[in-house]
Amino acid sequence: MHDHPHDHTPLDPYTFGAEQTCFGCGPHNERGLKLRFAREGDSVVTRFTPTAGLDGPPGVLHGGLQAMVADEVAGWALVGLLGRMGFTTSMNVRYMRPLRLGREIEARAKLVKRAENIVVLRVSLSQDGRAGCRAQISYILPTEDGAERTLEQPLPEGWRPLFRDDG
Repeated sequence: MHDHPHDHTPLDPYTFGAEQTCFGCGPHNERGLKLRFAREGDSVVTRFTPTAGLDGPPGVLHGGLQAMVADEVAGWALVGLLGRMGFTTSMNVRYMRPLRLGREIEARAKLVKRAENIVVLRVSLSQDGRAGCRAQISYILPTEDGAERTLEQPLPEGWRPLFRDDG
């Protein structure tokens, strides 16, 4: 389905700087998942294989971690598709079937709606070609000032361009 090299554009894992310690995508967070993302057509995708210690029920990826992965891929879809960074405002997650440890999971996010500074994305986590978890996630795209107020600290320099709306 995605066998053309130009359909797969990796997103820079250092977009937010080498020192950032995000649990989902921080390149050097020893406790984190170190997820990597790529743009494929109109979506952004990550693939990873969950390991022991990430379980909820035996042999199954913890539902809260599934939601976290959904939030990560949707957040990176903002970066990869819009060149923006947003803050999650709501998330609706549906679990359809267990996602197993030790087998690759693909998480894919698509933009479904943008109204001014609110963006809605749809996410699917699938394994062996079948959806196990789906989510609809809303983000606000704040200004630089708004982001600093929310974070209660100055934005890291590398983050600033992701809060500017150039178009």
